[in-house]
Order: sequence, then structure tokens, then C-alpha cells
Amino acid sequence: MPVQELWIAGYRSVQSLRFPLAPVTVVVGPNGSGKTNVYRALQLLHAAAEGTLSRMLSEEGGMPSVLWAGPRKKGDAARLTVGVRLDDLAYELSCGLVPPPEGPFALDPDVKEETVWLHEGKRRHVVAERRSRSVFARDAEGNRTTFAAELWGNESVLAQIAEPHRFPLLSVLRAELLRWRFYHHFRTDPASPLRHAQVGVRTPALAHDGRDLAAALMTIDHIGDDRGLQAAVESAFPGSRLELGGEDGRFSFRMSMPGLQRPLEASELSDGTLRYLCLLAALLSPRPPPFLALNEPETSLHPSLLRPLGRLIASASRRGQVFVTTHARELATALEEHAGATVLPLTKDGGATELAE
Repeated sequence: MPVQELWIAGYRSVQSLRFPLAPVTVVVGPNGSGKTNVYRALQLLHAAAEGTLSRMLSEEGGMPSVLWAGPRKKGDAARLTVGVRLDDLAYELSCGLVPPPEGPFALDPDVKEETVWLHEGKRRHVVAERRSRSVFARDAEGNRTTFAAELWGNESVLAQIAEPHRFPLLSVLRAELLRWRFYHHFRTDPASPLRHAQVGVRTPALAHDGRDLAAALMTIDHIGDDRGLQAAVESAFPGSRLELGGEDGRFSFRMSMPGLQRPLEASELSDGTLRYLCLLAALLSPRPPPFLALNEPETSLHPSLLRPLGRLIASASRRGQVFVTTHARELATALEEHAGATVLPLTKDGGATELAE
């Protein structure tokens, strides 16, 4: 179910932003322009479906820390709003501060409003609506059901009404958002799991932090595109080859490179090489997601890797929608050339993230 449109308001540097999403969308801009805030807004939708909205916002300092800090019109409430339109379903979530008396959970989000719509041609039907603690949803027969039980104020309706036989559209929406996949940071320090042998289990989807890289690569080699994996390694590191192995149920990998007498173990590879291998594993997943988001994938990569990365992302876009934030113009250009990407440049005006003209 493709993502057609995203809108964000009142979130960190984003006062108000709305734009369509293409099969490949690239958000570009300098450091501090708000690219990561747009990426994180997409993650908020995933967290709402997962039931981890409160936890995700706590990692950013709690609700007061994520609200738009710029000027507001007198009387305007402090609200964070994020919404998305999929194929024929749309969803919007609006959160604010916990009302007094706050008690010990003052940093929690308080879900003020939620709405799910079904689009049929030019008509729009409300499937579910929440106004603070008052919630209704339409069941499989179209009947309006009001929920007497009080919902948790810090989590979404999607995570708290889990009756797919009664509310199939809510279930479909939640399942779709849960299938989204996000990659931002891969640990490459000496103690990182990426650098050490790992217990081997079939891993069709790389973990968000890359901790199961060896298992993900082994899974691609055995049930996925093994030739594509080696071709991608050769494209990025000419003359090199990835070697995968397992002993006593533990997986590891190493790379043979031109001019070296022996392959280099994972513990010896550069940070950039390891991060690139994580991107390979994410983009060549045997179980591709319908929507894949990459936040500044060029981090720590040599400029020579940006073109191969662009071709790899373009290939992945034939299996699912891709969203990329980057400050590397060369990567954006490669995605325009190889994937027909829509490039959205961001800028800052008065502290607010905006689309550049």
C-alpha cells in the first residue's frame, strides 16, 4: 500500500510541512535543515501502531522537548501532529502535553486527537475518531461503536484496539505501518556486535541497528539474491569478495581484497565498509518492506561509494517504496538518474523547516 502524502506540524523544527511521496523520495538539505525531523516523524507513525509512541518520544527528551519551540498565535495549543495518506486509507495523530495535575508522568505525550479515514473516489469516510478519551470506530458492518473503557492517553488507538475481525480497516492500517522499516545508525565501535561472530538464525530482515549483520548476510546468500550480493560488493569495492562462514552455529563474515595476502575479518574492516555492508543487507532483504526509510545513509562512506549506493537503492525501489534523507547531492543525483527519484530540498526560514522553492 504506497504512501502518497505526509504532513507534519508542531514537531521540533517543523512548524508546518506537507508533501507527496513518490516511489523514491529524496529529502536533501544541509545539516540542521530538519531532514532527520521528517524521518523521525515517519517513525512516530510506526511507533503509534507498535504501541511504543511514548517510549520513542521519551528518547527525545519527552513531550515538552519535541514540540515546536517557535512563536505561536495567541491561544493556539501546543500540538504535535503527523499524518499520512496511504492508498485509500489516511491516518492523523495529534499529541500535546499532559493536562494538570500532571503527576509523575508529565513528560508523556497525551493523545488529543486521532482520525482514520477511508477514501472512496472524492468522498472521505471517517472510520475511527478520537477526541481525548472519547473514541468511536466503525466495525466490519459499518456500525458505529463507542468505547466505554478508557484508553491510555499516551498511546494510539491503533495499538489499543486490536480486534481484526471487528475492525478490519484499523487492523489493515496498523499492519501496514508495522511493516515499515527504518535504518539510521549502525554501531561500528570495537565492541559492536557487527564485528563479532553471532548466533546463527535465519534473518530475512536486518535489525534497525545492524546487530545481526552476519546472520542477515548469510540469509541473503542462502535464500535470497546471492549473486546480487556479490555483485554489489564488487561494484562498491572492485576486486573484493565477501566470504561467509559458520562454526558451531555462529555466523561470521570477512572480505578478501586486492593486494592483501589474507581476507580481513569483520573486526578489521573500516567503519565505512561495515556500514556499507549493513546497507547491502537492508536493501537486499529477501523479505522487502513496502516502505523503507534511510536517514543519511552516506554517513562515514567514502564519496566513491555514493554512486554504487544510488544504484543499489534504485534496485531496491523496484520491490518497495523508498524514502531517503541526505546532504550528499551526488547521492540524490544518482537516485534521480537511476530511479527517477523525486528530490525535495529543505531549507530553514526563521528557524522553521520549509520546502525550498
